[in-house]
Amino acid sequence: MLRILHTSDWHLGQFFIGKSREAEHRTFFRWLCDTIKTRQIDVLLVAGDIFDTTTPPSYARELYHQLIVDLQPLGVQLVLLGGNHDSVAVLKESAELLRCLNTYVIPGYQCDPAQHLLVLKNHDGKPGAVLAAVPFLRPRDLSQRDDFRSSAGVEAGEKQLQLQQQISVVYQELYQAAQMLASELSPDTPLPLLATGHLTTVGASSSESVREIYIGTLDAFPASGFPPFAYVALGHIHQAQKVGGTEHIRYSGAPLALSFDEARQQKYCLEVTLDHADVSIEALPLPCFQPLLSLKSDLTSLPALLAPALQSLSAGQRLWLELVLTGDSALLSDVQVQLEQLLAPLPVDLLRLRRQRPVDAATIAGSGLSLQELTTADVFAARLAQEQLSAELQLRLSQLHQQALELLQQADAAVGATGEPV
Repeated sequence: MLRILHTSDWHLGQFFIGKSREAEHRTFFRWLCDTIKTRQIDVLLVAGDIFDTTTPPSYARELYHQLIVDLQPLGVQLVLLGGNHDSVAVLKESAELLRCLNTYVIPGYQCDPAQHLLVLKNHDGKPGAVLAAVPFLRPRDLSQRDDFRSSAGVEAGEKQLQLQQQISVVYQELYQAAQMLASELSPDTPLPLLATGHLTTVGASSSESVREIYIGTLDAFPASGFPPFAYVALGHIHQAQKVGGTEHIRYSGAPLALSFDEARQQKYCLEVTLDHADVSIEALPLPCFQPLLSLKSDLTSLPALLAPALQSLSAGQRLWLELVLTGDSALLSDVQVQLEQLLAPLPVDLLRLRRQRPVDAATIAGSGLSLQELTTADVFAARLAQEQLSAELQLRLSQLHQQALELLQQADAAVGATGEPV
């Protein structure tokens, strides 16, 4: 039997609207160590975006290395995959040294399939599975291969199709290589074959904090492009979810809420248990390490709306708040002062303030409002006002724009309804 804890998108070193996440990450790492110990985890698998930027601050690197040290007494095998936020060079610089600590770092793509195959072992040292450890696949890294050379003059749509095909080829090759390795290690009893990935798949529900990773070249990789691995551990999407309704292709999601639209999400790590051909998956709920709340309210209603969130705070915790002011409150010139007085006695940090108010499209440019304070309709109306169009055509374009927005909202709602985490 082999027990794997699947997690991803730690984003060590992230600053959330000026707030450091260091304390949250330290608490999360304590949770990880306790969980690995109590649930007898054999492998901790991190499917990309270990760091938030390619130049992580020194404290983030210290957290990374300290966790590896803290995991040593637990005898767990650690597998770390590079994501689109990670620097290949930063992850690579200590990779060879960390092998001595039962830690396997795969910073970026290598043409040799053997560089991506890992034997996962249980606490007795016996092979339990073969892993095709696939990090974020950058187009420039794939172009190292002679058969993946890009040619000039190829249209964007064709490039997208080519990239999807190349990624599919990589997974097919690794699947075949993993089969061969598994048969050598255990000719009588086939070992399960697993894979990782850091990419967007068709049907995955994302959030505002997810940076598009193949802008202009690959919108989403189809789940059908994965070979029949027993389990595919994915990263990049921050909400835990199944892919295409399948049980065995999953995003673990990020352990922290990385944007206000993730504030209401329950976060998870996924425990994957392999017993020969049997695969079982359990979603382990994570505690909320930092309460976040996004509210739409006027000043009068704000205290009552804040009350439930404040009552649920633990001792010493503070609430990070995004506030969208509505009604007449949004028009007050001294609203910032009033908010400071209202929130001063409360354990609340107002990180983002927006005003929702009707805006004359012709005056938006000179209004001094930021883009965050405008609705999609405001921006479209302002752009439309710059054109010399008949009233009839303007009305028709506005209707089409509204229909397009509604279709997008319906599509997002449909994905959210079917992309449940467990």
